[in-house]
Amino acid sequence: MKKLFYVVLVVALLGGAFVTGSWYGRKGTDQQSANKGRMILYYVDPMNPSHTSDKPGRAPCGMDMEPVYADETPGKNLSSMPPGTVKITPEKQQLIGVQVGVVEEKPVTQTIRLLGRVATDETRVYIINSTIDGWMTKVLPYSKGSLVKKYQVLASFYSPEFLSAEQALIFALGSKDRIQTTGSESPAQQNRIDQFNINLRQYTDTLRNLGMGEVQIKEMIRTRKYMENIDIISPADGFIIVRNVSEGQRFDKGTELYRIADLSRVWILADLFENEAELIKIKPGQSVAISLPYQKKNLQATVSNIIPQFDTVSRTLKVRLEADNPGFVLKPDMFVDVEFPVNLPPTIVIPVDAILDSGLRNTVFVDRGNGFFEPRNIETGWRIGGKAEIVKGLMPGERIVISGTFLVDSESRMKLAAAGIFGITVKDPVCNMVIDEDKAKATGLKREYRGQTYYFCCNSCKEQFDKNPEQFIKDAALNHKEHAASPSAQESRKAMHD
Repeated sequence: MKKLFYVVLVVALLGGAFVTGSWYGRKGTDQQSANKGRMILYYVDPMNPSHTSDKPGRAPCGMDMEPVYADETPGKNLSSMPPGTVKITPEKQQLIGVQVGVVEEKPVTQTIRLLGRVATDETRVYIINSTIDGWMTKVLPYSKGSLVKKYQVLASFYSPEFLSAEQALIFALGSKDRIQTTGSESPAQQNRIDQFNINLRQYTDTLRNLGMGEVQIKEMIRTRKYMENIDIISPADGFIIVRNVSEGQRFDKGTELYRIADLSRVWILADLFENEAELIKIKPGQSVAISLPYQKKNLQATVSNIIPQFDTVSRTLKVRLEADNPGFVLKPDMFVDVEFPVNLPPTIVIPVDAILDSGLRNTVFVDRGNGFFEPRNIETGWRIGGKAEIVKGLMPGERIVISGTFLVDSESRMKLAAAGIFGITVKDPVCNMVIDEDKAKATGLKREYRGQTYYFCCNSCKEQFDKNPEQFIKDAALNHKEHAASPSAQESRKAMHD
């Protein structure tokens, strides 16, 4: 039974191989029949379209040379395409995620989000310094971070320098009380009264300059009693940000005792890079949105009249904003998001993901139709919000790869590598052969002419160019013009209007 089973299995395999071979044979015959009668212009290397031959055979890459037929329309084969052009079937495009978009010229409305740091308003910071020597007799329990009100007592101190000034004030008040004013005083009496008033102002000013507050001065005038301890009061509503006192502490003249900041209105310092400064038109008084991402709160700030200052360390412009601080939600040194609106005039823009940035050049892949994708060098301007400005290299209406660009570029590089090209590709103006710019530089096959650098594949082409450069430059310009007028290029430009 086993022998019979193996015999049947072998017969089945041989029959399947025969059927498969017959199918491929018929397919190849059909393909040859379809191509029979078509005129062959030349043969092209499938991995290096610039390498052509008038006879079939093997290409340097080891593959068979492919025929180019006379009835093929321009743009239907790789030989008529720029170097690095690849053909990708619709099935493969779908497999690797290739998506194509249309190049547009339109105005750009975008928002730039910057990092801002909250800072105290320097015009709302109050420093309490000691004006005389003394020591603390009482310190109230207000520490750093405490919210205090205007005229609120923070601490008390004693200084013997107040005794003489207080004694002079009380003596002057007693002398004034002894003078009875009737309204009909003689000039001499009126001069004496005026002198008493001047002395009182001088004595009260002396106490004020020594550090006594208005409340205690008024209390002395009312009661005619000495103030043994002098109160330190808050000059405004705010938070204590510096506290350098303790009970029984001895201090010298000029010592900073307290520092109080009014945080009802604060500054926000935003860092703006130089390239962003060209896009954002900063105007004093401009309203800007700020947000606290972790608290999910949004506030409004106003651009200050102060000109932005350049920070040499961070290489940024410091833009100052001013904002009200309801509920003191903005704390000093807190980070917030600052959103600046940007409105730019109509320009050519494409997604940043469509650009392959190698550092030395920017490349996109242009859809030439029928699955052909041409690499093209471009010049970019600003980049913002996932969009990039195109300065040179693309026209509105052209179609480019916007997704899967890296995979398309990988296949393009493989084709160029098979042709021995690994750097920037250029065309020899004499023979139109695609060559590697770096290799031409290394071998000295280049020529400067009228501010333009031309590269050559060999000394023979370079010598021909030297004899008549104008003719070859004219021919190169004519070829470029014919390429721009080709049906595939016209279809790309027409796409925007369809």
